[in-house]
Amino acid sequence: MPHLLTTAARDTVLVQSNEPDRNRLLTFRRDPTADALVESDPVETGGAGSGMAHLASQGSVAIAHGGDAVFVTNAGSGDVSLLAFTEGGPVLVDVAETGGTPVSVTERGGLLYVLDSARASLTGFTWQSAGLEPAPGPRREWDPQGAPAQVGFSPDGSHLVVTERAADRIVVFPVEASGALGEPVVHASSGVTPYGFGFTSTGVLVVTEAFGGTAEKSAVSSYALANGSLTPISTSVRNGRTALCWVAVSPNGGLAYGANYGDGAVSRYDISADGRLTLGGPAVDVANDQAPGLRDLDLARDGRHLYAIDVDSGHLLGWTVDQSGDLTRVDRLSGLPSTAAGIAAT
Repeated sequence: MPHLLTTAARDTVLVQSNEPDRNRLLTFRRDPTADALVESDPVETGGAGSGMAHLASQGSVAIAHGGDAVFVTNAGSGDVSLLAFTEGGPVLVDVAETGGTPVSVTERGGLLYVLDSARASLTGFTWQSAGLEPAPGPRREWDPQGAPAQVGFSPDGSHLVVTERAADRIVVFPVEASGALGEPVVHASSGVTPYGFGFTSTGVLVVTEAFGGTAEKSAVSSYALANGSLTPISTSVRNGRTALCWVAVSPNGGLAYGANYGDGAVSRYDISADGRLTLGGPAVDVANDQAPGLRDLDLARDGRHLYAIDVDSGHLLGWTVDQSGDLTRVDRLSGLPSTAAGIAAT
């Protein structure tokens, strides 16, 4: 069963190549002496990627809540991979079939759910060090016209959340004691094109709104989750940027950073104790001379580094985060494949 974060997994950034012939997990470790990321040898996931640039999701790479394993969706071969952290880096342990086009994965307490965007379905697994096993309960399927973008557990593992970017909806499933999913509750999004999301440690849900990619219309909303119901706290707090799709919430729950694909800006939002959002900076940094391409991003578990991929320019970017939430660029590694997707940091 899951364990505490191992030394081998610390200060590591993971991205999937999403290549069609073979999907690979690209691994980068921070050199503490130089305070710089260094690339390690990639590891094959045992599956195939979609081969398409811009995998339309958040969370295609996810680190186990306990920190000793990583999960990768293989959108081209319809399966999910489990890799364990070792002193030598991630090692492939198991590959389990999901079918369809899996694009997002989430884990809590040894329970794993994978989102298939093509069929709008959720497939559950339990996992141990030996591999993956089917979770109790049937696969959940619903109308695929909503184009789901992300699946994620609430912090206490009692609910599973899915955003539907084409239907402007947020779907909440209760998680039963057995690990099976109960009947979903569907909520209208506060804004258009709900996409990526994250939770604060107190359970506030923070959701990006891309507004169909319309220039300068992006926003973020926050919600309180209680008994399967979402209550808006802050609605569509705009940032004046374009195509805000991905978000990372700080470990202390006080900050959220968003990646604006349309103009390459990183936006910062401040989160109050009651979950209210304030725009802290529409563009605290801009990647690649304001060209489009900035995508998935994640914060290290100590909140001291922020990482993002810019697949149009082929870069992995890293920033230090100071006590006020300001960013300083410290990494710009080239050579990411144009199909690269997902990011997870320890």
